[in-house]
Amino acid sequence: MIGVWALVAFVAVIILWNAVVKRNIGEAMILGFLAVCAFALIGGTEDGGSAWTAIEEAVIDAMQEEVTFAGLAFVFMSYLLAATPVLDRLIDLLNSVLGRLRGGSVYTATVAGGIFGAIAHVGAAITAAVGSVTVPWMKRAGVKPELAATVAAGGAGMGVSFPFSSTMFILVGGLTAQGIMQSGEIVKPLAIAGLWCLGYRMVLAWFLIRRNGIAPIAAEDRLPLRRSLRSGWTSLLLFVPILVPLLLTRGPLAEALGTYSGVSDTMKKPVQLADGTTLPAQPYAMPDVISLITWIPVLMIALVLFLGRKHLPRTATGWWSTIGKAAPSFGVIGITIVAAFCASNLLADLGLASQLETVLSGLDAPGWLMAIAIGIIIVAIAIPLTASATMAAVGPVAVTALVGAGIPAPVAAAAVLIFASTEGASPPSGAPIYVAAGIAQVDPVKTFMPLLKYYCLPILAIGVLIAVGALPV
Repeated sequence: MIGVWALVAFVAVIILWNAVVKRNIGEAMILGFLAVCAFALIGGTEDGGSAWTAIEEAVIDAMQEEVTFAGLAFVFMSYLLAATPVLDRLIDLLNSVLGRLRGGSVYTATVAGGIFGAIAHVGAAITAAVGSVTVPWMKRAGVKPELAATVAAGGAGMGVSFPFSSTMFILVGGLTAQGIMQSGEIVKPLAIAGLWCLGYRMVLAWFLIRRNGIAPIAAEDRLPLRRSLRSGWTSLLLFVPILVPLLLTRGPLAEALGTYSGVSDTMKKPVQLADGTTLPAQPYAMPDVISLITWIPVLMIALVLFLGRKHLPRTATGWWSTIGKAAPSFGVIGITIVAAFCASNLLADLGLASQLETVLSGLDAPGWLMAIAIGIIIVAIAIPLTASATMAAVGPVAVTALVGAGIPAPVAAAAVLIFASTEGASPPSGAPIYVAAGIAQVDPVKTFMPLLKYYCLPILAIGVLIAVGALPV
């Protein structure tokens, strides 16, 4: 069980160094990773290979993660936006339409997260696309930066809690191969489960708005719609960097491009699940070759450079100064993301997935207790791993355990996916946390407790209530 103990040590070291010693999260994540390295050097890897090689590969893979690039790109984008009036004009326009509503920016962020999640299904991309507009808007409306980042990151899980994410297909593929359920049986329960999660987030938005005294934008601070539209219509182009990658990866245009380019004719490698089940090779799709999380910040930066060209530096010295101002955030967020992925990769090499599978297989309890136990285990796994990796590792085993406790397979599968959807709100390793923190220009550690309190634990509870039938799906 060395992988399990390494996970416990990873989380404990981070909490100790950050919360008790009061040092920054970057240092804490590095020490957490070093703790996992110590377990690897003492206990060895699952396949018996060299621990030093596993550590080296974990670091190299982490440096190549697209989320690492995206987190830093959004930090730079936020500085560019702050240096130009482009986003200010868009916020003026949004306030002209919705600013009269109390907490209109928070409601918009929540609903937009649900809509984008039902389309894109990538947690960090949801936070990036929605947060790049709504986080600055929330801050302008008087929302504290850490709360704005919390709301943006808290919506990331809706990509998993609605059909048809890759995470869903990984889980359903394993269950179908074992004859536990048919692939189509999950769609309705998961869609309803996703609506329960969205409904909770709307209630939470209402609560946060009133608890934090978020008032409507004063009438004297709201421009008339005609005036804000006349002066800021070009700011609406900020949605283009979101829409273009989306259209190229989803829908009829994406299908046509995939067929024309030959992408759809190329097959992926078969997927090997932790329980030994092998999913057949699937054709590539446009989301596999055009990454939302990479291209949204790239296109956004390019557009801001164009729209705000009159307000940006024109000399090398000026640009050096602008980039220098972003350097502290680059350091903390970059180191934190890399350390999180390093630890995740090394924990996988230590056999965390198979060890937790053994724990799940040995559970024998009433349905309600089984749902709580499996929910906690999956949420714990989703701290260092993505939802897709979690489902590949223990998803089918978790559903089988719930079915054995008398819970219908489609309901069990929906509940397990809801548990896994907490990955975006699970500190300290959730990538959406650092994307949101970068946009909000806030220390990510300030979002940890709010995310646990407002999103992670309540979504866990919703999954349990779905499993036991208290919330019908």
